[in-house]
Amino acid sequence: MSAVDLAAVIVTVVCLATVAVLTVAVISLVRTMRELRDVVDDLRDSALPMVDDLHATVTKADAELHRVDRVIGRAERIAVTVDHASRLTHRAFAPPLIKGLSLVSGAGHAGRRLRDRRRNRRSLDLAASGSSTKAVESVAAARPAAPGRERRATPRPRSRRRRR
Repeated sequence: MSAVDLAAVIVTVVCLATVAVLTVAVISLVRTMRELRDVVDDLRDSALPMVDDLHATVTKADAELHRVDRVIGRAERIAVTVDHASRLTHRAFAPPLIKGLSLVSGAGHAGRRLRDRRRNRRSLDLAASGSSTKAVESVAAARPAAPGRERRATPRPRSRRRRR
């Protein structure tokens, strides 16, 4: 046998081995493709109903979203209406309420002034009836001054300007 014959036999054996390996690989590939086809069929059978359910759910969610959008729109309109009503109520009730509070405050000031005048008259009556000056001073000293106000010997002249 010559070297060429030996090379031809080796190439033939290697080609037969390669064909055998490729045949086994193709058979394995065909088996895998059949299994893959079965898996795809199972997946299609289970996925299509899920897609239909998903479509129905998305449709319901869209309808609910529109409904919620309408509710939010109504709530915003109600909030604006309440805000306007609150402003109108404030405009309607604030001036009379302020006037009422100022009337009560003024009445309190007037009451205090009347009490002070009565006390001053009593002191003057005691002094005029012949009581000693010590009795008048003791009455004036017994009466505590309001916080932040000191008693003056002579009253301060009142301004005729109206306070605002």
